[in-house]
Amino acid sequence: MPEAEIDRVLRYLNEHRPTEQTLEGARAYVDAMLAMEPALPDVAVTSIALGGIPAERLVPRGADLSRTLLYFHGGGYALGSAKGYRPFTSRLARAFGGVTIALDYRRAPEHPFPEAIEDSLAATRSLVHDASGSARRLVLGGDSAGAGLALAVLLTMRDAGEPLPAAAALLSPWVDLEGSGESMTTRAALDPIVTRAGMQVLAGLYLGAGDRRAPLASPTYAALAGLPPLLVQVGTREAEYDDVVLFAEKLRAAKVAVELEVWENMLHVFQMFPALEDAGRAIARIGEFLCANIR
Repeated sequence: MPEAEIDRVLRYLNEHRPTEQTLEGARAYVDAMLAMEPALPDVAVTSIALGGIPAERLVPRGADLSRTLLYFHGGGYALGSAKGYRPFTSRLARAFGGVTIALDYRRAPEHPFPEAIEDSLAATRSLVHDASGSARRLVLGGDSAGAGLALAVLLTMRDAGEPLPAAAALLSPWVDLEGSGESMTTRAALDPIVTRAGMQVLAGLYLGAGDRRAPLASPTYAALAGLPPLLVQVGTREAEYDDVVLFAEKLRAAKVAVELEVWENMLHVFQMFPALEDAGRAIARIGEFLCANIR
């Protein structure tokens, strides 16, 4: 990976860092990060409600309308939005080649744990139980905290004995709100996005004084058997690298079909940055994996 591409992204991140450390400033920063390139013009976007939860429906030209990807954005449960993520989700929708729905779940601290999970469950269940839909034609995706939501949905539906979506793609998943892996220290200088201090602030906004090891908040502490096939992507520059790799090992031990992809020299949720050639390759892999698991 040419260093010039990484340098361009790092400069962009630094130029858009908030001058004031406020929640609104952080929310604006995340939206600015995602706006490095515009959304794709050949992907139609409409506002919808899914299970009573607002969302965006993205349909690329020539899409197979029989398959659906429900996507949960990242942002530490407090940042990010469907609209802000549109440049990324439009590219994901094109790679998936079906209907992609980006959910605007309620965010912390205004809506703490487990309200984001409740919204994500309501949306997923509405798709599973829709007369024209089927769990076999539905897949999930999410990045960082959004990947945590995808896992919380799967764990809850599994425990309830409900039909599960066919597969899920997890990008830089935030699976341990304690951030207990050694790379939180050893790779801290490499990661321009995730810091231990920032992680703990966001975990506090989401959980308050709640247990950081609650399985639906930190899926690495959950019983994992019985989940559908999972694709996990992580970059080697991530502070959460060790947490993600350990989680993939736990999935394998639980007999879950998991594909762990380690992307050399890549940042946290690098797929968001079209300036990185590997972002396009990773998104293509996500589309291939999800489509291959739809039955």
